[in-house]
Amino acid sequence: MSGGDGTRRVRAGRRTVEVHRPDKVLFPGGGDAKEYTKGDLVDYHRAVAPFMLPHLRGRPLMLERHPDGIDGPTFMQKNTPDHYPEWIPRVEVTKEGGTVRHAVCDDTATLLYLADQASITLHRWLSRADSVDHPDRLVFDLDPPPVPEGPGGTPRDDFEAVREAARLLGELLDELGLPSALMTTGSRGLHVVVPLNGRHDFDEVRAFARDVAGTLAGAHPDRLTTAARKKERGERLYLDIQRNAYAQTAVAPYTVRPRPGAPVTTPITWDQLDDPELHARRWTIADAVEQARTNPWSGRLNRGRSLGPARRRLNALRD
Repeated sequence: MSGGDGTRRVRAGRRTVEVHRPDKVLFPGGGDAKEYTKGDLVDYHRAVAPFMLPHLRGRPLMLERHPDGIDGPTFMQKNTPDHYPEWIPRVEVTKEGGTVRHAVCDDTATLLYLADQASITLHRWLSRADSVDHPDRLVFDLDPPPVPEGPGGTPRDDFEAVREAARLLGELLDELGLPSALMTTGSRGLHVVVPLNGRHDFDEVRAFARDVAGTLAGAHPDRLTTAARKKERGERLYLDIQRNAYAQTAVAPYTVRPRPGAPVTTPITWDQLDDPELHARRWTIADAVEQARTNPWSGRLNRGRSLGPARRRLNALRD
């Protein structure tokens, strides 16, 4: 329902959330990209909430806000303003020299409120608020190397390199006895997500991820690299494990990215990796809910694993 002041009121469970300036354009149209407003962003979040909330509940969030749309200034918001409703949970975590009070999104009303704040992209911690030092997710970020289009041409992305890296990484994780799940990033590449049991601290998880990436890059040195400096990568795909650290974040499943057409980070099945139509921005707010209803991660992240057995298998491979 709408108010006389142009404010739209949206019911979410027991709460009503006010959406201010719902007709404000956040994603300008142009070319093949459709135009989307703040009202469209709210409607998407309302529809995707049943699928998105399980990946958000109990986790500190960093909010990527674009109050003037994706062509305007970007604000990376960690600390929760005092004016946020009291019913939005917060968690206070330590940082160097103090603390940060992050918002936590546990319900649809909070998701809609954050959309009204033009929080286009939600970045989540890999650990939960009740155990911030012990992640229950491990993430490998696979971004493609740029491929020049010729003299004076704009670079394009080599998504085939991402597919191949994902296949190789999935096979290695299978060999280590670890389940894994795939997600398009809505930007350039894919994330490979591994569920953990939350008993290892960030240092242990990061060291394990680094050794997995190093083992894979060592087996395919012409295609893959762990070099953090771009100038050292050449045309190889970078196996990025940097998100596996305290206070670092990764884009949440089903969140929207600030790009033309409103692409969405979208979980997929391993079989979909072979779809020739697949690319990092394959789904948008127009059709991501349809993909979500297929339950692409069915059962893959239900039981977090210990890294002990996987570490022993990895060490045996490296010897």
